Amino acid sequence: MSRAADAPSLQCIEQEPRADVARASVIWLHGLGATAHDFESVPPELGLPDDLAVRFIFPQAPSIPVTVNYGMVMPAWYDIVSLGGGAGRNQDAEGIRRSEGQVRALIEREVSRGIPASKIVVGGFSQGGAIALQTGLRHGERLAGIMVLSAYLLLADETRDERSEANTGVPIFMAHGTHDPMVQLPLAVRSHEALTDMGYEVEWNTYPMAHQVCLEEIEAIGDWLRRILG
Repeated sequence: MSRAADAPSLQCIEQEPRADVARASVIWLHGLGATAHDFESVPPELGLPDDLAVRFIFPQAPSIPVTVNYGMVMPAWYDIVSLGGGAGRNQDAEGIRRSEGQVRALIEREVSRGIPASKIVVGGFSQGGAIALQTGLRHGERLAGIMVLSAYLLLADETRDERSEANTGVPIFMAHGTHDPMVQLPLAVRSHEALTDMGYEVEWNTYPMAHQVCLEEIEAIGDWLRRILG
């Protein structure tokens, strides 16, 4: 069942499990220009067993001017100054850290609702995946996993100093389209390499697709979630 819910600074859509009480949570962030509804149809396609009792939370990013889109106001987790803005230069550090704090507040809210951090997954697509990775690597309690779809590592130099010891062994799922024109594959590959160089174990997947998700990817996400939450 889907319902609207308030969270600190963010509106969210929530899907409760069939079980009476949720025992795990997946916080799934949408991409640039999209909405909290973007992935709400996906959970039934993941094939998760009812006994995992997973609550899905889809936050809505605030609407802000996006420089690369001529200053157009749209839902975004941070500003993008140039098409190469994911590569380290010209990153909107203030916006990135603001969204990181908002997602951390969502994690903390789930803990207050009885879900241990070890049963919480943070993930997302494109900008949402980048913020999920930014937040998860720095979170002070061990999480169940971080899901990074068609996304990349933000503030890479700072990450080495800021990452949390609690999540040095956190499972990371990365997936990317080999024909992605928006977040090109080499950027994701460099992000993967940076993570492995820092000692993270990353489940790396590529698919013959553009800036999107595909059925094979959804099936792989379902398998991964069953493993880390089971």
